Amino acid sequence: MNASPPFALRARPACPVAAGLVLAAIAAAPAALAQGPVHARSMSNDPGACAADRGPAVRVAVSGLKSGEGNLFVRAYPANSRDWLASKRYVMRVDARPQAGSVTVCVPLPAPGEYAIAVHHDVNGNRKSDLADGAGMSNNPRIHKVLGLVPRPPSVDRTRFSAADGITRIAIEVRYM
Repeated sequence: MNASPPFALRARPACPVAAGLVLAAIAAAPAALAQGPVHARSMSNDPGACAADRGPAVRVAVSGLKSGEGNLFVRAYPANSRDWLASKRYVMRVDARPQAGSVTVCVPLPAPGEYAIAVHHDVNGNRKSDLADGAGMSNNPRIHKVLGLVPRPPSVDRTRFSAADGITRIAIEVRYM
């Protein structure tokens, strides 16, 4: 007697459309990575990430801090006008504890290239920009005010710098309203 098993083994996928989509996603992954950096990554300040054998990273000497109160956010943006200071378009945000006077922050980068950095001292710790907060940017450009009240950020061209494969060092002075 030649009985068939209650199930049949198949050599083809159960759902050829799903298998095709998975293969297409795997094939597209390198192209998606080549399109640009992942945005809105964040971490706590890790000075070890700026050790001599590490990188690419930027060692930012932040000066001019009025107090150790609140939060200090250091954001690295790709150096283009589309991403510069746009919400969640930074490639890395480092959260650090402010100290009256100065603090050093290490900002890891996805790759060597052109970047711009913005520093925000959130004095009251509400995670919003207020008139009492301090700010600074790479290359320390002057921040102009519209009608003497509202700060107008400088263009990315005034804040752009080149980050090498190792550790790049910059200094940013925080200014308050």
